[in-house]
Amino acid sequence: MQSKQYSVKVFETKIDDEKKFTEFFDTNHMLFKDHLILIQGKMSKKIQNYLDDKALKYINNVALPKGRSRKALEEEFNAVKTENAVNQQMVEQELERLSSKLENNLTVKDKMIRSGQDLNIDGDLLLLNRVNSGATITTSGNLIITQVVDGAIRCHGNFMMLTASHKANIIFHGVEVENKLLEKRLNRVELKNNEIIITPVLKKEINWA
Repeated sequence: MQSKQYSVKVFETKIDDEKKFTEFFDTNHMLFKDHLILIQGKMSKKIQNYLDDKALKYINNVALPKGRSRKALEEEFNAVKTENAVNQQMVEQELERLSSKLENNLTVKDKMIRSGQDLNIDGDLLLLNRVNSGATITTSGNLIITQVVDGAIRCHGNFMMLTASHKANIIFHGVEVENKLLEKRLNRVELKNNEIIITPVLKKEINWA
């Protein structure tokens, strides 16, 4: 894709009196020949023809985005940066808390589980990568996956921690978990008193570094 970015000068006005409008542009035509004229409200055919004759570029009834100062942009960037840092710290704390519970013949893997692979784990699993569509993971114990799951999960432990896409098929203790409850965020799925409890770790999407 090829693209260009332009800085455009915009003159915004509203036509209350067509005669005064044309007189103004007759007098100041040279000042506005490089501007984009934004006209709010009703614009007659007569005014359109006038602007065309003057070779002025114009648009009608368009809400343009308002520019922000450099200071405002920097403040917004710093706020987002701070929020991301807090979110990352919360994720790390949650991972550390749940990882400490992985003690039933713990298996740690950092390779992607690719389509066609069928991984069976007797015990707990900590996976530091993603699960592709067409792949299946079955664990008798607890499960933590730090990247997105597109494939199938069969978990029989006390808890899972994962993010699933709409392609995934998640079965926890024989019960299928709806994908929409697991999408675009890191979730903790637990079995408490024979009830499956799903708790989002964060409400926003997590991008793992």
